[in-house]
Amino acid sequence: MTSKVKPIAKDMGIERRREDQPEERLMGRVIACDGGYATVAALASEASDDASSFWSIGRLISIAVGQNRVVGMVYKLNAADARWEDQQFNTIHAEIELVGEIRSSDSGELEFSRGIATYPPLGSVAHRIRSKDLMAVHLRHENRSMVIGTLSQDEQIPATVDIDNMLSRHFAIVGTTGTGKSTALALLMRKCLEVHPELRIMLFDPHNEFSTAFPDKANVLTADTLELPFWLFQHDEFAEVIFRGREGVQEEVDALRELIPEARARFGAKQANGSKLVRRSVDAGNISADTPLPYRMTDLFAIIEDEIGQLEGRHDRTVLKSLKTRLEALVNDPRYRFMFSARTVDDNMADVMGTLFRIPLNDRPITCLQLAGVPSEVVNSVISVLCRMAFDLAMWSNGTCGVLVVCEEAHRYVPQDPRLGFGPTRHSIARIAKEGRKYGVHLGVVTQRPGELDPTILSQCSTIFSLRLANDLDQEIIRSAISDSSASTISFLSSIGNREAIAFGEGIPTPMRMKFEELKTEFLPGSPIYDMPEHLEGHAPQVNLGSIISRMRGNHIRDDNRADGQAA
Repeated sequence: MTSKVKPIAKDMGIERRREDQPEERLMGRVIACDGGYATVAALASEASDDASSFWSIGRLISIAVGQNRVVGMVYKLNAADARWEDQQFNTIHAEIELVGEIRSSDSGELEFSRGIATYPPLGSVAHRIRSKDLMAVHLRHENRSMVIGTLSQDEQIPATVDIDNMLSRHFAIVGTTGTGKSTALALLMRKCLEVHPELRIMLFDPHNEFSTAFPDKANVLTADTLELPFWLFQHDEFAEVIFRGREGVQEEVDALRELIPEARARFGAKQANGSKLVRRSVDAGNISADTPLPYRMTDLFAIIEDEIGQLEGRHDRTVLKSLKTRLEALVNDPRYRFMFSARTVDDNMADVMGTLFRIPLNDRPITCLQLAGVPSEVVNSVISVLCRMAFDLAMWSNGTCGVLVVCEEAHRYVPQDPRLGFGPTRHSIARIAKEGRKYGVHLGVVTQRPGELDPTILSQCSTIFSLRLANDLDQEIIRSAISDSSASTISFLSSIGNREAIAFGEGIPTPMRMKFEELKTEFLPGSPIYDMPEHLEGHAPQVNLGSIISRMRGNHIRDDNRADGQAA
């Protein structure tokens, strides 16, 4: 075999790492081939480090076909003989997925094509892929391509992503806990802002970990600083806050739908006519329960009282009394101050949207909304409102206000089972996924359980960075979500290292196994508990139980002594 291989190697100019390296350790020959796969027979030895690194799962090789080279990826290895001889050459069979072809242009530049003009005949020589060929496969030369790491196969070759394609067709980052999803997201967000400094980013942060990642670029909103007036909520969103998915309250929901337009109309009439009182009979005109016009809860309560006092009202008195009781409890609950904190109601929609979506940018294009302090019962409604507003902002600004909405732990509010999620939230996010590209509103989805995420949302994400996934269902979801993925491409997802990912899709030149570059320490995401000196030094921190209980109740009393006294 050696005597036959050497002349071919010289004729083809096959690149070798060392001149004294036997060709048998670096080459094989095609013994089977069909439209998408090939089998290569090669010699390997347990004592050969080069052979073991050459024939390993996930690596690209090339097969000489005339003046061109067919590129393939190793996805399975078998020994031809059941016995393995130490210190001897053993025949192995490598299963190869054919991914494309490298040709030389008229100018001499290497070009990579996903199509294959001529398939390798039996006996074709397979060899270690050249560095130049590897660069031709994975590097694009568009102006918007950004380096996000290095190839796992060769750390000298950068891994790039086309930011424009990644954004316009949406992207997803998936992976189990601890694999580096948050760090990868922080890196990609910074790369997006390098290409599009005018981009506005709305980041939903369920674990309050990204405030440390963007100290120079983010405006952080907490439950204490968030202002999202109740009148900005559409009827379904506000009903979810009030009733929280309870059954048997349809009459109250219907009553609320009829009464809110009257409250909006009454407030509008008062604004137009000064402080003159206006009766309930004011014509609401085209105002609906979803029209983003302000109204006052006092007006809504007054309208409910008027209805209760009528002999033949439109709604049952018991229903109205129950509705009023629920509304009063909601308004007086300190946890919902971000909705009802304003002493007076004004049409401050411009101020609210300006704060939420960074208009003007003021060199801080990211809004980081910390969801950990927002009552869990209303998180879905809050996300629904913000996603809807992001879409409307981009649409009605004719694309001049581009927005990227990033959904961390997306499986929580757009789960696979529609019965587990809030319908308007699913609709708002799906609307961005399906129509956002036309208006300049983009979606980034991050989840550790793609199997629990609505497949419609994930299928709209045309660029996916998949970190380590151990669950078979999650791997199957990734396989089905990306049209050009294959079993071989993701067959090793369960064994890749931290910060390592398989990247697919519109923003990636060719599916690749890559490792994200490291961020500076000051730009790493992290939970606040890991910044506590007591935690870092291994000492038990001082616990102020009164303060903890106060925060649980939404009071946020800052006087520790007073909190301790109340707890006692």
